[in-house]
Amino acid sequence: MLRLAATFLCALLTVYTVAQAAPADAVKDLAPSGRLRAAINFGNPVLAQKDPMTGGPRGVSVALARELALQLDVPVDFVPFSEAGQVVEAVDGGTWDIAFLAVDPVRAGSIGFTAPYVLIEGVYLVPTASPLQRVEDVDRSGLRIAVAKGSAYDLFLTRTLTRAQVTRAATSAEALDLLVQNQVEAVAGVKQPLEQYTRAHSDTRLIPGRFMEIDQAMAVPKGRAAGLRFLNGFVEAMKASGFVAKALAESGQGDVVVAPPAP
Repeated sequence: MLRLAATFLCALLTVYTVAQAAPADAVKDLAPSGRLRAAINFGNPVLAQKDPMTGGPRGVSVALARELALQLDVPVDFVPFSEAGQVVEAVDGGTWDIAFLAVDPVRAGSIGFTAPYVLIEGVYLVPTASPLQRVEDVDRSGLRIAVAKGSAYDLFLTRTLTRAQVTRAATSAEALDLLVQNQVEAVAGVKQPLEQYTRAHSDTRLIPGRFMEIDQAMAVPKGRAAGLRFLNGFVEAMKASGFVAKALAESGQGDVVVAPPAP
């Protein structure tokens, strides 16, 4: 009975959320052109992937953008990017209205963030024969760590490493190439795609544990207060209703942790 009641409550919350008309000032902030332009980062397969059958976008960020467009009663356009750093660089160009990015204090200068909707881990990948065994071992003099330029883990490691050197590549794939070419001793990145890489490359492994927790949130260009206020409520409703968990599972990311309710 308790399970049935919880299921009914989640369904009721979803219906209630959809039924509420978005305030006009929120619609103006989130879709100033009359269309919702959603930046989609294909560089993070936890959030977005290309459908193998149709080639179209799918994933939790795509599902959230579509649901948001329904609530705003506007069409949605997907603006594709290959890395998160490119999304951030594009904010001043006015090419997107919402994005799905990791919260970071450097980005917060030009971008407003909701509370996170999912939590993912930043981990290290090394050659199997590497002497590095713990996360703490990585920050040592002479050690080079490859990252995707402008990624959340690039920003975090740049702030926190005291001895190791951050080596930036244009994309996550190119960061892995640097390891193959013996130009770095480790690669930093999102756990799930790096796990997948190790399954296909038995000469690599992940160092146990994480060096950071990555809070993935919805985002708007700075100065859109009404839009951000509406997005905050939207994200909390999507987490509480089970929408986020369902979208993750449907895109093959069921092991990803849904963020807890905002305090």
